Amino acid sequence: MNTQRSVRTILAFIVILALFPSAKAQQIAFTWDDLPAHSSLPQGETRVEIGRKLIAAMKEAHLPPVYGFVNGVQLEREPASAPMLKDWRDAGFFLANHTWSHMNLSTSSLADWESDLLKNEPVLEKYAGNTDWHWLRYPFLAEGDTSEKRAETRKFLAAHGYKIASVTMSFGDYMWNEPYARCITKNDTASIAQLESSYLQAAANDADFRRAMSKSLYGHDIPYVLLMHVGAFDARMLPRLLKLYRDKGFAFIALQDAENDPFYTSEIDPSLPDQPDSLEGALNSRHIPMPPRPAIPLDPNSLCR
Repeated sequence: MNTQRSVRTILAFIVILALFPSAKAQQIAFTWDDLPAHSSLPQGETRVEIGRKLIAAMKEAHLPPVYGFVNGVQLEREPASAPMLKDWRDAGFFLANHTWSHMNLSTSSLADWESDLLKNEPVLEKYAGNTDWHWLRYPFLAEGDTSEKRAETRKFLAAHGYKIASVTMSFGDYMWNEPYARCITKNDTASIAQLESSYLQAAANDADFRRAMSKSLYGHDIPYVLLMHVGAFDARMLPRLLKLYRDKGFAFIALQDAENDPFYTSEIDPSLPDQPDSLEGALNSRHIPMPPRPAIPLDPNSLCR
């Protein structure tokens, strides 16, 4: 009798779980731009050391394999940075295309931009091997200055088997890297502390802003794709940044899993009709008011001048 009662209790509990599923943690996919070299190097650091700091922090936090978007021209400018790409792959992370020279599609001809993207492919074939490196992150997030150029670019990407790595979360992390290098040179610890606190506050504010946009659009969170850069200050701050997102309830997922969400359908398949690929664009297309955009807590460029 007790066994039957236990079975009925378990079955009832399963039914309750099915009717009232537990809240799902909001999700975020880290992605990294400008491998193997971004912004100024502080005194005493190398690109390879920066890469290893980033890798170690992500491994420590048990992130799924992340994508890093490569500009091959940096291997010519800074040949000593090349081992960063090997380290990235040896860690089980992925590489993908950010064009050869970080060319801005909106200020370049389509033919030149296409050539620049294709010029980067031998670098990816060398370092990424047989992994899926056919992902594109648009430099400057510029997708073309006309609707015609944007449409032709999407046809080109579809013909070459590319998926587009959208960005639905970004707090402008790149702005802190140059001031950090200056502050290191001046050994200005007080300013570095200001950089640290403002960086984390900007990330927290931006996460709330992106979530407010998603809630306005859909009533729930979409999986977010976070844009980051492989700078020295990013490497310094990454353990604290990862903790910040965890404390805010985020779970870390892979880019591929994030872009399985219907929001990203036209980016996964550029042959489909173009749809807004940012939360701002989606709000504008539906004439939904934008939530208040948070101000940057501190202008990083004001420090260590």
